[in-house]
Amino acid sequence: MFYDREAAEEMEKSGNPLVYEVIYADVPEESGQLGHCTTIIHPGKVGREYFLTKGHYHENLGTAEIYFCFKGKGKLIMESTAGECAVLDMFPGSSTYIPPFWSHRTVNVGEEPMVFFCIFPGDAGHDYATIEEKGYPKLIVEENGQVAIVDNPNR
Repeated sequence: MFYDREAAEEMEKSGNPLVYEVIYADVPEESGQLGHCTTIIHPGKVGREYFLTKGHYHENLGTAEIYFCFKGKGKLIMESTAGECAVLDMFPGSSTYIPPFWSHRTVNVGEEPMVFFCIFPGDAGHDYATIEEKGYPKLIVEENGQVAIVDNPNR
């Protein structure tokens, strides 16, 4: 999932650190239910790129999601099925709405774990393969000691 494959492979060889974890509630994956989970993204970088989640579309594209950030700071990268891209800030107390037909990935740009709560329709499903194939149009990297949003050269 990281742009710099060489740096990712080196990281894996030297210990393969835990990048993020998702703690799901045991809720039926069906219409009418609300799936929810807590995600923790640990601080770190692969090359210049900050630790991130895989990112996904919902298999049921017409479903939305809400994130509420408890701790840390980060970015939410979203891309619509029409190719629009948005990058939003996440910080303690912020809530973020992910509309239907938008993929989403979160990135920890801070020095502490980033912790947020997610709520989504029980029948939303997760499509990770589409993002795995094409990535996102934007990367979140460190440039001159600062957080920078840059174009993905592979897109």
